[in-house]
Amino acid sequence: MGTLDEGCSLEEVQAFFAHDRFATEACGCEVLEAARGHARCAFTVGPQHMNAQGNVMGGAIFTLADFALAVACNVGEKPTMSVQSSIEYYNVARGARLIATAEADKSGRSLGFYTVDITDDVGTKVARMTATCFRRA
Repeated sequence: MGTLDEGCSLEEVQAFFAHDRFATEACGCEVLEAARGHARCAFTVGPQHMNAQGNVMGGAIFTLADFALAVACNVGEKPTMSVQSSIEYYNVARGARLIATAEADKSGRSLGFYTVDITDDVGTKVARMTATCFRRA
């Protein structure tokens, strides 16, 4: 994996993360904002995201959260990967779009700690992920 300088443009970040093909192609995730320790990503809910009960599948929500985490922990940092994550699902999504906002709680030399909040476009709090990431030398 290459690196993304802190001053890179949104278009450069989007091009880089287009290679996360499961998130971008299968799930439709897109990068809306990107900076060191921060990212906002989203997807428009479609039939491919639904479970048998007609709600957005937990795996689709997790994919969006994980994608936002990847953006937030790699822009302006050494290549970084998640080593632990936990997600809590709060509510069924009601809107047409899901948005994940990732923030660094602590960004160290070798470890980073992040929180990702997932909401829908009508303000429903859908889920929260917490994660620990490792930075390669």
